[in-house]
Amino acid sequence: MNFKDIHIGSLISQHAEKYSIEISRICKFFKCSEREIEAMYESENLGTDILLKWSKLLEYDFFRIYSQHLVLYSPPKSQNLNQRRDAGNPKSVEFRKSVYTKEIIDFILDLVASGEKSKAQIIEEYKIPKTTLYKWIKKHPR
Repeated sequence: MNFKDIHIGSLISQHAEKYSIEISRICKFFKCSEREIEAMYESENLGTDILLKWSKLLEYDFFRIYSQHLVLYSPPKSQNLNQRRDAGNPKSVEFRKSVYTKEIIDFILDLVASGEKSKAQIIEEYKIPKTTLYKWIKKHPR
């Protein structure tokens, strides 16, 4: 899955097809016509209310795709912002729980396995700690 360029309509269409959801059921669920459903499939972006309905119908968290995009492609935090936030409480520590989902780990490991990106490129571009990357490679051999 390409987390950089998200075409949510085609992803929804793939999931609906994968689970053989009948178009009549989808139309009934959304209370709209088949043509409107097809328009959603062709749409690159959908409103959050519609995306939430699709997530419920197909039992898949489509919002996670956008979260994974943020993890992989958002710029690193500004150091000044962290210093200002912590200025009032010098003992505050920011704990970062594992933000890497199975899909992200698979995406990164596929890049390494295919030779599309080197380990150094992945560490640099995606800001994944070196030890984390090597643990993934050891734990999930390709």
